[in-house]
Amino acid sequence: MKRILIVIAGVVLAAVSLRAGDGRLHVVATGDVHGAWFNRSYLDGGKTPTSLMSVKHYVDSLRLADGPENVLLIDAGDCLQGDNAAYYYNYADTLSPHLYPLMASYMGYDACVLGNHDIETGHPVYDRVAEQMARLGIPWLAGNAFRPDKSLYFPEYALIEKGGRRILVLGYDNANIAGWLSPELWSGMSFKSLVPLVWNRVSALRKELNPDVVVLAVHSGTGKGNGRSLESQGLDIFMSMQGVDVLITAHDHRPVAYNKTGSCLVNAGSRAGFVGHAVLEFRDGRKVSTAGEVVRLDKNAVDEAMVERFDPQYRKVREFTLQPVGRLAMPLYSRDAYTGMCDYLNLLHSVQLRATGADISLAAPLSFNGKVSQGQLIYNDMFTIYPYENQLFVLELSGREIKRFLEYSYDKWICDPRSGHVLRIMNAPDPRTGAPKWSFENRSYNFDSAAGIVYTVDVTKPFGERVEIVSMADGTPFSPSKKYRVAMTSYRANGGGEMLVDGARIPRAKLPSRVVARYPEIRELVYRYISDSGTVDSSMTGDKSLIGEWKFVPESVVEPLMKSDMELVF
Repeated sequence: MKRILIVIAGVVLAAVSLRAGDGRLHVVATGDVHGAWFNRSYLDGGKTPTSLMSVKHYVDSLRLADGPENVLLIDAGDCLQGDNAAYYYNYADTLSPHLYPLMASYMGYDACVLGNHDIETGHPVYDRVAEQMARLGIPWLAGNAFRPDKSLYFPEYALIEKGGRRILVLGYDNANIAGWLSPELWSGMSFKSLVPLVWNRVSALRKELNPDVVVLAVHSGTGKGNGRSLESQGLDIFMSMQGVDVLITAHDHRPVAYNKTGSCLVNAGSRAGFVGHAVLEFRDGRKVSTAGEVVRLDKNAVDEAMVERFDPQYRKVREFTLQPVGRLAMPLYSRDAYTGMCDYLNLLHSVQLRATGADISLAAPLSFNGKVSQGQLIYNDMFTIYPYENQLFVLELSGREIKRFLEYSYDKWICDPRSGHVLRIMNAPDPRTGAPKWSFENRSYNFDSAAGIVYTVDVTKPFGERVEIVSMADGTPFSPSKKYRVAMTSYRANGGGEMLVDGARIPRAKLPSRVVARYPEIRELVYRYISDSGTVDSSMTGDKSLIGEWKFVPESVVEPLMKSDMELVF
């Protein structure tokens, strides 16, 4: 067939002899956006954040270059939690249409996947969002969430016609939901492992639907490909999968791309700082190549029309988060929690103990390097103090189990000082936290300390012998055989971080029977505590008769190594 050139008013239009579906197909992936929807800080003078508005700008550049019919936009989950806007539309304003589906529709998402933090918002939120997504024609997928009758709670896949191609998009949530979240949050569902489920389903659906392209999006970490991590099964799937052109992973906040003949894996990291971008080339109706990459976005290159379209919603969220709460007589630094007792964790422990009347509190720094300044607090500060929507639980544990729990926690956190370090750190950056060179080997939100007891942690002793519990905070004896009421997050109470299962050695199936009380979200309890107090100072949060005391020993060994380690990480 000849190539025909048509000239109209000086413009050359080329009609190329390409079969339907020839050319390029772009697959753009986001994941773990965690409410990073707006390109503006809610605070005057705040830093410009990365956002979905930069994603829109990038995707539209591809749509303009190769045509919208050749661009597929997929989100891999955790879109409903983690930022002021998500919180506001999840819980503060439940009458207006939820903002996320409106934005997803405006951006032209072809399909989205649920993540574990989307399930964490609870049935009232994600059921409402699911209904709205369906009305807007956006598939919201979780093909491993099964009802008791074996039917699916959410759709498993979408078959999308674009550019003369039949594109099959399959989506699955994280398989470890039951290991983190309270059962009432996912009632009516159970979550299956992605291996071998996705292999079987890809094979069956390819035969049934005969697609030209298969995209598999999972809210599962990329992982190591060793088959040992239920929450990070990405490489387990990728290394042995067949019939999938693009695998999209998420959950672990690590931007990465892998390529092998005929397929690729992309993970966009978190908070819209990057996108995963796969390019599939077609010739004579057949795919001839696949290449994946991770692209860093320019936070200042945004879709201005989108900014204007959603400005009223931005202003609502800003007004909500600028409301005054109370005052702090001292600044809070979450990084201080890595070195010992500090005002930040003392506040969390005090809130947990006062709200529950528990004997002991367990808590970790949930903000890697957060700072809340001394002076007037606004609601926005609550997200720095407590970033997640965890509830407060009270469990019954023996003294022996508490000791094991703490040994396990500190072993993830500190190391033998003969290594030249006291913190368990490595000479590698961490894109999840922004640590530029040195970073923690393990996740700092699992560095639990205790309040309500007096104890020391001897860094020179081996695992199992480091923690010495001297007494309760009020001076009464601590007994390994006695049962104690212990306050902790719902994440921890359901087995998150393996502290209770591997550390305290409580079988996972028995954790629900240990729960003796449930309370509202911890952020809400912190808000009430500060609001009711008016002004919070160190004497209130550092009351040793309530929270007790702990420290690393011997101090002559710890202090110089701790100082140098903290300088490396920060």
